Amino acid sequence: MEELEKIYKNSFESLFFILGPCVIENEDVVLKVAKEVKELSEKYNISVIFKSSFDKANRTSIKSFRGPGLNKGLEILNKVKETYELPITTDIHETSQASLVAEVVDVIQIPAFLCRQTDLLVAAGKTNKIINIKKGQFLAPWDMSNVVEKVRSTGNNKVWLTERGTSFGYNNLVVDFRSIPIMQQTGCPVIFDATHSVQLPGGKGKSSGGNREYVPYLASCAVAAGCNGIFMEVHPDPDNALCDGPNSWHLDRLEDLIKKLIKIKQVIA
Repeated sequence: MEELEKIYKNSFESLFFILGPCVIENEDVVLKVAKEVKELSEKYNISVIFKSSFDKANRTSIKSFRGPGLNKGLEILNKVKETYELPITTDIHETSQASLVAEVVDVIQIPAFLCRQTDLLVAAGKTNKIINIKKGQFLAPWDMSNVVEKVRSTGNNKVWLTERGTSFGYNNLVVDFRSIPIMQQTGCPVIFDATHSVQLPGGKGKSSGGNREYVPYLASCAVAAGCNGIFMEVHPDPDNALCDGPNSWHLDRLEDLIKKLIKIKQVIA
């Protein structure tokens, strides 16, 4: 728990990153990305939490790849943790998953579509892990105060909030950067999800599209607006990723973007 408290305290003090492939495709891809982000964390002295999902329960199509499932997924995430000594996060979709996932991860993520599910938030809060709640595309930023209180009702005050864009017509999102200071009024660090914010939900009919070319612009704006952390899904070959490829960032271009964001943070500090 001391390590959790340190991670949470540092999330107020310096720009941190949540990085990894959208879904666990296989062990090789996960370990490749983890190795790279670990090296970047040491090179630039930044805090990095590794992220990947064992199950994507809200895919557009019933035929879409969802991941390896809970048991195999946690096994791979635990290997990342032991091999590279990186803090880990993954998302849960059901209350029964909270305690099992808490045995491996440091941060439990609540998906945007489930951010108002009281039982899920309470179950996550009771693990006493850091809880990262993604703001629903359908919610105003000030509505997240009620969401935060659901977790805090368990006695767990370690809460992060993530801005990931707001529905703007059909199959499109727009980012209102006022949401960063508004959600920070809850007393929680606020993360900007630079990759899901360029997503085009369901934009390809049976899968989501995306405009990954805008990731650096939105991430830069978010850091300039004072966000505490940056979330990015990264992949060695986004065009062939099994989930969220159109909005995922290229692994081999990650270092240049991180350098840019660090410089922006230094300017506004």
